[in-house]
Amino acid sequence: MANSVAKRRAEKTAEIVASAWILAREHGIGGVSLHALARKVGMRQPSLYEYFDSKLALYDAMFADGNRRLLERLGAVTLSPEPREALKQWLHTFAAFGSEDSELYQLLFHRPIPGFTPSAESYALAEKVLGAAYTLMRAAGVTEQGDMDCIVAITAGITDAQISNDLGGDRWLRQLNRLIDLLIDDAIARGANQWPLTASTAPRRAASPKTNSSASQS
Repeated sequence: MANSVAKRRAEKTAEIVASAWILAREHGIGGVSLHALARKVGMRQPSLYEYFDSKLALYDAMFADGNRRLLERLGAVTLSPEPREALKQWLHTFAAFGSEDSELYQLLFHRPIPGFTPSAESYALAEKVLGAAYTLMRAAGVTEQGDMDCIVAITAGITDAQISNDLGGDRWLRQLNRLIDLLIDDAIARGANQWPLTASTAPRRAASPKTNSSASQS
């Protein structure tokens, strides 16, 4: 009986979060109204507080949901055995995911909601994303923190440009691999990296990072 109640609650919570994303796409991530959300899921607003005690709690659930979906998307990629190509595959998948849903991307990687800070549990999911990126960067021979930061910044910039100027297209996404190659080549020329891992020792699944690093929301 308890399991049945917990299952129904989890299903209702997932329905509420999914409906909140629909409202975010209609009105902007900051325009999600608890009153409108309650109407959309067929309940009175006070009943909504049984699931989320505040609007910030709802955003936290959305933040966690977005990161879970991102990790699932990244984890589904079969990476090349060549470390540099694997890194470019992973970054392109990340940027494509973000550019497909601008409201989700804003919540996960910008600061659009005043006063919102992800909970430790939700933020741990974001750390997994960046941890996976760092694992792949090191496998490709990028070991200096400054170079890693540049790769993060390049990927974020490409994603933002794609969302702002060619939503639904790939004009900026097409440039990401070239920019990553330029940065890695520059790191090699400066001697600011170690030799890449061999194909046999490179990680094959990006969603299993061994590095617990701060994500871009820090």
